[in-house]
Amino acid sequence: MSDMTSTADAPRSPGRPRSVRADEAIIEATLDLLAEGSTLEALSIEAIAARAGVGKATIYRRWSGKDALLLDALRRLKGIQPQPGGHSVRDDLVLLVGAVGQNIDPRAARIMPCLVPEVNRSPDHFQLYQNIVEPRRKVMREVLRRGVENGELRADLDIELAMALFTGPMLIQRVLRWHPELDERILPERIVDSVLDGIRAR
Repeated sequence: MSDMTSTADAPRSPGRPRSVRADEAIIEATLDLLAEGSTLEALSIEAIAARAGVGKATIYRRWSGKDALLLDALRRLKGIQPQPGGHSVRDDLVLLVGAVGQNIDPRAARIMPCLVPEVNRSPDHFQLYQNIVEPRRKVMREVLRRGVENGELRADLDIELAMALFTGPMLIQRVLRWHPELDERILPERIVDSVLDGIRAR
């Protein structure tokens, strides 16, 4: 992918302050177009600029290209990563599993399922997805490592596999609505307790 580094945290050169209103309009336009059915491939800077009511130059002053803009927009869609309290491995895992596939933005229900085939078809889009989810994996990875280090979890735990066991059931339920009778209010706790039964230190 040409450049998937978000400019949100990049140092800025002196000059006219960025317009927060323009930033918001551009992000919102990107998400609206995706929710209306535009694919990642077909989505263009021209279309985003027209929807946001800004010039293309305004977008390029803020993002290096479409990929960097998409990264910020999709991160916005997923919301803020919950931060574990660090007191209980179980409670931290319940918090993190409960956030899997959960989005407060209603557009996510129309956007996220449509991204799956695009991620599978395109190495660039696969990398975009990895850039979005890796920070979330890192937080769960740290919780599991802490559990191994303090003796709560097995010393030989395969942490990457354990993360898949925790997140997979929640993701398939929320994205694909796999089983309508599962109660999502208590599902994170049920998943965590079931997996912990197999990975706790004996």
